[in-house]
Amino acid sequence: MQTLSCGRYALDLSRPVVMGIVNVTPDSFSDGGRHHAPEQALAHAQRLIDEGAALIDIGGESTRPGAPEVSVDEELARVMPVLELVGSLGVPVSLDTRRTAVMRAALATGLVDLINDVSALEDEGALEVVTGRGVAICLMHKQGNPDTMQQAPAYGDVVDEVGGYLARRVALCVDAGIERERLLADPGFGFGKTLAHNLALLRGLGRVEQMAGVPLLTGLSRKSMLGAITGEADPQQRLGASVSAALAAARGGARVLRVHDVKATWQALAVEAALTADGGDAA
Repeated sequence: MQTLSCGRYALDLSRPVVMGIVNVTPDSFSDGGRHHAPEQALAHAQRLIDEGAALIDIGGESTRPGAPEVSVDEELARVMPVLELVGSLGVPVSLDTRRTAVMRAALATGLVDLINDVSALEDEGALEVVTGRGVAICLMHKQGNPDTMQQAPAYGDVVDEVGGYLARRVALCVDAGIERERLLADPGFGFGKTLAHNLALLRGLGRVEQMAGVPLLTGLSRKSMLGAITGEADPQQRLGASVSAALAAARGGARVLRVHDVKATWQALAVEAALTADGGDAA
């Protein structure tokens, strides 16, 4: 059984699992402002768990293309009250942050089980802060920063470059004493990539996973690449495309699917599992 050592929990990754998104921001691209208040965030997290989320990802800074930075104090003011509430719901809690100071404060609560970092622990001191804390870590690839990353992304071979970067960040963590069983890697769909780059990565997920040497987390839910494919401008109207992309990622080897639409994704995965189970009964 493939298991992620995830803070207070051991997460079974023998089959893909769904990570539910709780954005406590006013400006996230799809659901900014909807769950900003701690009580709203708690209700939303519980709903996602009821719908099949195996873990919850809390984010206090929008990293959509063109997003402005928020201060550390503002990010902490957003996420800390939510952690206090969501941390007792009985599933692993992931904190989506790229800042060392936010990691340090949040980890001190004992309620964070996974650090989901779009900067792959590149912030000064981040590696030292998470080492020895017993939490899982997701290392993501991005090219550039959110405010400029989509201006002119360029690669020679995007699959090899992304896979190579993730392999180096994984090696850095392992050398620092973080067990490989605590690590995930994320190719960073939409983070400094064109549509062509994103599609190449989705087709090449197996190669990325092989190079990284740890399970993959993917985040394709409602993203602009899906709007570019379907012509749907409204992110909230990209459900079908999001579920299709999640299934494609799961078939490509992804083990954690970070999504807004938990119920639909979980149902699709359940059908996929039934169809591929040895000796399964199609009736």
